[in-house]
Amino acid sequence: MKTYISTWPPLAPEAPFPRRLAILGSTGSIGVNALRVVAGHPDLFRVEALAGGKNARRLAGQAAAFRPPVLAVLTEAAAAELRGLLPAGYLPEILVGPAAYETIAASAENDLVLSAIVGAAGFLPTLAAAKAGKRIALANKESLVLGGRLIRTACRESGALVLPVDSEHNALFQALCGHADSGSDLARLILTASGGPFRGRDAAFLAAVTPAQALNHPNWTMGAKISVDSASLMNKGLEVIEACHLYGLPVEQVDVLVHPQSIVHSLAEYVDGSQLAHLGVPDMRIPIAHCLCFPKRVTLDMPRLDLAQAADLTFERADEELFPCLRLAKEAYAAGASHPAVLNAANEVAVELFLEEKIGFTDIPRLIEAALARHTALPEDANATDLLAVDAETRRAVLDLAGIGLS
Repeated sequence: MKTYISTWPPLAPEAPFPRRLAILGSTGSIGVNALRVVAGHPDLFRVEALAGGKNARRLAGQAAAFRPPVLAVLTEAAAAELRGLLPAGYLPEILVGPAAYETIAASAENDLVLSAIVGAAGFLPTLAAAKAGKRIALANKESLVLGGRLIRTACRESGALVLPVDSEHNALFQALCGHADSGSDLARLILTASGGPFRGRDAAFLAAVTPAQALNHPNWTMGAKISVDSASLMNKGLEVIEACHLYGLPVEQVDVLVHPQSIVHSLAEYVDGSQLAHLGVPDMRIPIAHCLCFPKRVTLDMPRLDLAQAADLTFERADEELFPCLRLAKEAYAAGASHPAVLNAANEVAVELFLEEKIGFTDIPRLIEAALARHTALPEDANATDLLAVDAETRRAVLDLAGIGLS
């Protein structure tokens, strides 16, 4: 490992409890599970802010339970609905719009920010938290895909601390703790992938896949977008890029193995041939709690892993011909600083079109590859405005490539 994206957390001063927590994306699966962790250990946290997109009903229920002084939603309509659902006598400040997420991320009232917004929308709030020197529990991989270099720079300048929530990257983090202060003895990182619901299927089957089939993940309960990404292996491609930014490695030192049982969550291999793996049941509360409480470990109310009952643990190479999104992600990272922004934006639009049944499953990588082919790389020092302009232009281009366009 060359250099971690921020101060290496085991070497940082321990943050006191209770920690003042803001959750960006509280109504999604990560946010919901995070609040389950908080509810189990109420002495360790004070929930200062919850941001919940457009799901006013779920956010109102969360707000009633934890009573944070600040809430945020994306639209005035959601804010009006939220006000009508809150308990009598509870009058939090309600912020509205995407900029509200950046305000919460940088607020002096929070010292721990869980970045769990889905997609590129999480980039600016995560960057704001990094610039403000926060302890960031990072569940938004797209932030690093879009602007990992900028977040790395912000962490270096502000002293912000990043703890990876993604199960694979949290597994790597745990495997590296105590062994990677210098990084000279690390050979490679190995990300595991379940293979999704279409492992072992052929091209003819994939061409006829429906959204309902793609959303039926065999091991994990996730939101729609990440479920489709898992089915296409794009999620693993994004995680390869995330690993490169987090751990300061070239793409050649990050491998992927398909592990259908989702028990081994990733491995770190050292120069002597040793491989350190992280094992556990497939439940996101484990990495969430690890990051929110680090370095403290807390009890979680869930079944424990019983290896005697886990059946065989198998591994196989990922099929990058049948699932080209993984290959495209590696190529995008190697191509330049702005190509991953194109990859991510094209994928987000293509997945949305697939879920709306406007394109087929195999059209997702086709559109991404076409968008990447059209892109002229920006300079390596491109700023956030430049990258977001690439994001916006790519979204328009993919709609045109799909024959839909903007009305």
